[in-house]
Parts: sequence; C-alpha cells; structure tokens
Amino acid sequence: MALRSQMNAGAFAPSRTEVIALILSVVWMLGVSIFFLVTPAPSTDQGFDSLRFVLILMALFLPVAMIWVAAVAARSAKVMREEAQLLHEAIDTLRDNVMTERQGSPLTSQSSVERKLNQIAQATKKPDAPLATFTSSRDAGVKLDIKTVKPVPPEQRALALDVQPEDDTPPLPRVDLIRALNFPDTEGDAIGFAALRKALKDRSARQLVQASQDVLTLLSQDGIYMDDLAPDRSRPELWRRFAQGERGRAIGALGGVRDRTSLALTTARMREDPIFRDACHHFLRHFDKMLVSFEVVASDAELIELADTRTARAFMLLGRVTGAFD
Repeated sequence: MALRSQMNAGAFAPSRTEVIALILSVVWMLGVSIFFLVTPAPSTDQGFDSLRFVLILMALFLPVAMIWVAAVAARSAKVMREEAQLLHEAIDTLRDNVMTERQGSPLTSQSSVERKLNQIAQATKKPDAPLATFTSSRDAGVKLDIKTVKPVPPEQRALALDVQPEDDTPPLPRVDLIRALNFPDTEGDAIGFAALRKALKDRSARQLVQASQDVLTLLSQDGIYMDDLAPDRSRPELWRRFAQGERGRAIGALGGVRDRTSLALTTARMREDPIFRDACHHFLRHFDKMLVSFEVVASDAELIELADTRTARAFMLLGRVTGAFD
C-alpha cells in the first residue's frame, strides 16, 4: 500500500524523459520558426501560398508530436515496470506470511479440531504433565470435563484420558463411534466430546481413535487437513464389498480423494519418513478391522455418515497412496 501511495502521489510529477521531450520540442519549434523566418519566401503572384503554410505546420508540429509519443510510451513502460515490481513484492510478502504460518506458528493455521488434537498429542509427550481440561456447555448448563489423570502405561499414552475397566463397559453405540471418528468440531462441541470419551472406554475404538489422531497430526505438519479435502462419495455397497475382502478396480472409487497436492505430499513423505509410514499402516489396519465388524450391523445411512468423518477421509487418502484399494 505504501508503494501504491507513492506511485499515485508521483503520478503527475514530470519525469526526466518528459523534461527532455519538452526541451527538444521547444528547441525544434524555435529552430524551425527561425529557419522559415530567415529563409525568404519564393515570389508568387497568387498571394497566400497554402501549400507552403501546410508544409510549415507539418515541419513544426509533426516532429514534436513524435517526440511526445515516444515520451508517453517511455512513461507507460516505467509505470508497468513499477506495477510489476509491486506485484512481485506483494507475492513475496504473501509467500513469506504463508510459510511463517506453516512453520513458525502451525497452531494458527490449523482448524479448530486438529488444533485441539495437536494439544492433546503435545500433552502426551510429558507423562508427568496433567492433560489440559476442556470445558463445554450443554443445553442444560451441564459442564463436560475431561479429568486430569496420572501417567498411564506406554500403550495408552497416545490419548492420556481416563480409561475405565472395560469388562463392565457396554458396547459402543454406532452413532457414538461415528461421532468419535469425526472428532469434536469445536471446543464447545459437547456431543462430540461425550462420544469421544465413550469411544476411549472401548478398547478397539480407542486404538482406532488414537491411530487416527496420530496420522491427522502428522498430515497437518505438511499442511494437509481433512476439512480441506472433498472426496468423491462412494455408494454403501462399495464399502460393504471392501469390508468383505473384495479388491481391484471395481472398488477403486473408495479412494475418492482427488487433491493432487495432498496426494503428492503424502506419497513423498510415505517414501521418506519411516515413522510416518508405520503410523499410516498401523492406522489402516485398525480402520480395516473396525470396518469389517461395523459393516455387518450398520445401515447404509450409517456407512455414508462414517465415510464423511475425518478419519474416513484420512483412510481414503492413505489407502489410495498405499494401494489399499487395488
């Protein structure tokens, strides 16, 4: 904006080229005028010589016009160069801001759900540190609190939440499993957090939620967020056939992620980062295991809802990269 203001302020200031053009014009007009005044006119009996008058005007003003055409062209070229420089500076500034947001302040560029998941992942790296408490208001004013817990064994540290004995825990309802695999939308999503807490009390669901959180966090480090993906919707029959073991081109539509940037970044990291690769295969195994049992009892509508979750989108992306649908 500062450059733009400076350009506008100096838009009518005469440039060096225009000053030179003005001097040349004055010199030419004086020179031509003196020439025709000094040179005697040829004698004629007709009086006024119109042809001579036209030639004098052309000799006087035509070169001046050409001088100013060149001056205007030079000024236009200068303005275009300044505009191009301004555009390059704006692009460079935008690129620097994007890189700063991604590298220096990743939390500011993440969606609300993945930002909260990243906070949970950071808390689990310190076994002695208490987990941050999330509070959200229900419609009736009841607060949902996730309690601070003591350090737990390594196999339970991916989400350091209070895990109750599983023998007395009833089976997890399918609607809660779907909500948990989508993760809470905001910090005030009481229903989402309630479903997540229920899922963490179920052993198989907890393993999938933890594996999903791991891959979502790793993908976010490359700027890949599930909310930005818009995969093609697949029919419930394809999910059932995949769960029943069918593979090949007939079910290839399950890998409905078409974002080339996300696919390229994920493929490159899969080749170069063994930790990322192991986390992805671990996640794919648990999702496949869940789908086998879920498909048997789920309705078509529930399969569609499952496919719309963030966890399912990660499965589509990673499954296509790893060739799980081939």
